[in-house]
Amino acid sequence: MSAPSLALVTGASSGIGAVYARRLAARGHDLILVARRADRLNALAAALRRDHAVAVRTLPADLTAEGDIALVEQALRSEPIDILVNNAGIGPITPTADLSDADAAATLSLNVTALMRLTRAALPGMRARRQGTIVNVGSVMAFHAMPVTSLYSATKAFVLTYSRAIQQEVKDQGILVQAVLPAGTITDFYDTAGVPLAAFDQSAFMTAEQLVDAALVGMDRGEEVTLPSVHDAALWTAYDEARARLFGGTQNGAPAPRYQQA
Repeated sequence: MSAPSLALVTGASSGIGAVYARRLAARGHDLILVARRADRLNALAAALRRDHAVAVRTLPADLTAEGDIALVEQALRSEPIDILVNNAGIGPITPTADLSDADAAATLSLNVTALMRLTRAALPGMRARRQGTIVNVGSVMAFHAMPVTSLYSATKAFVLTYSRAIQQEVKDQGILVQAVLPAGTITDFYDTAGVPLAAFDQSAFMTAEQLVDAALVGMDRGEEVTLPSVHDAALWTAYDEARARLFGGTQNGAPAPRYQQA
């Protein structure tokens, strides 16, 4: 009898990450849970062991800190990780000039550097085993910027572009890289971002449970990009096809006529 598969989830102490942990445990996966708040991780781990009889380890780590990123990288390189859920992220909602240097650095470290490094740490083992899944949680803000989301939107555009490139690299190696792009989701993200959830139109928000359940359906179907709140899937197809046509239109060896001097 083969051993249960092993999943590592970042940002697992609350919100989307905690729901991923619960859902994966219910599917029988053993877990490594990563987040800053050790007390919450330990409470969740105890509940998952009790309710689902799976092995759960906690790895308290601040993924804005070099040493802690390296700690999680080591776990990904030394353990047979079948599923990596890169969920941890932050997004200060503030005008660019008002964003503190510390918040800017933390946003880049968590949303970009940590996600990139953990993905790279997981890939060699998955390639050797010719199986594995990497779930990169981005945002619909990857293709929409607002005056107060400049850095957040840019980091989520990175998540989408990075995921799509790796999808092409591993398409014949038994590895799924899924970019999950949530819209409004009820979590404590907005409190930490500096704008309370009550400030938004609640009709546009889904629960973290709805989001993760939809994302898991997408994962089971082998989707590379999952947009849980988009009802008309043709919208994504049209967007992606337009992006490809635009890129094709750049492949010319001379300036466009509109840029030629009269």
